[in-house]
Amino acid sequence: MTGATGFVGNHLVDLLRKTEAEFFGICFPDEPEPRKYPSEFHIHKADVRSEKEIEESVKISEPDYIFHLAAVSNVGQSWQKRKETFEVNVMGTFHLLEAVRKHASKARVLFISSSDVYGLLESYPKPLTEKDPVCPVSPYGFTKMSGENLCRFYSEIEGLDIIIARSFPHTGPGQSPDFVCSDWASQIARIEKNLSPPMIKVGNIEAERDFIDVRDVVKAYFSLIKKGRRGHIYNVSSGRATSLTKILDVLLQNSRVKIDVKRDRSKLRKVDIPVLVGDNRKISEEISWAPAIPIEKTLLDLLQYWRGVYHS
Repeated sequence: MTGATGFVGNHLVDLLRKTEAEFFGICFPDEPEPRKYPSEFHIHKADVRSEKEIEESVKISEPDYIFHLAAVSNVGQSWQKRKETFEVNVMGTFHLLEAVRKHASKARVLFISSSDVYGLLESYPKPLTEKDPVCPVSPYGFTKMSGENLCRFYSEIEGLDIIIARSFPHTGPGQSPDFVCSDWASQIARIEKNLSPPMIKVGNIEAERDFIDVRDVVKAYFSLIKKGRRGHIYNVSSGRATSLTKILDVLLQNSRVKIDVKRDRSKLRKVDIPVLVGDNRKISEEISWAPAIPIEKTLLDLLQYWRGVYHS
């Protein structure tokens, strides 16, 4: 697994603990904390931008299954760190697939893409399917589209066994405050602890997104790497839109103090997609996966996580 100690990686590790598999993961830029992982979990520091480090990691681990999670995954940061985004998301994927081609050609790879590849399409009267066109409008979305194209090439031309998970927005305990749900939850927790004035700063709250719980997402990833069809793309989505206004309302309803809301232009994206909803019939019918955790529980658990961070 690449990105083993990131937000999604940590939740996937928790899921894999329940299996009997030996696990090998890489992380960057921080060193892994051995105390957090059981002895059969081998995690070390390696940068996907380094062809040598990735090739060595694949050679040593001799993987049967590979979850490729490592990425610059924040849309806003992808505008500010364009070079890093391309190096990590495109060249990092290239380095991994080349290493797999050379040293683990029988391994099954799950590439984690994003709904941001769909971009700013004309208004669709239905949730987006895997067959709909892609038109990314951010460096992040473009690099994920490029990663998908790399996977398609290595699958069709080089014969590698690759599946693509096109994930829609997900959140939950442990997420960075660089993402909207976690940003608001962390602000509320700080306010409750009197670390900030009772005012939450927000950007565009009219947008609608297909939010799912990260704990449901990692179950989808595990099922896909076991049962997904080689060379296929699968939306990991709920099929339902939730407005950011509702997300904010749910969080504020669970706040222990009264909080005012203020618009902050610095939190607006350069280009924002009004509505983004994915059709999940393909993954539901082929993998028998569907999200099970209600958004209200996800947000409460996220708020509780941040209370633990600030109230300890």
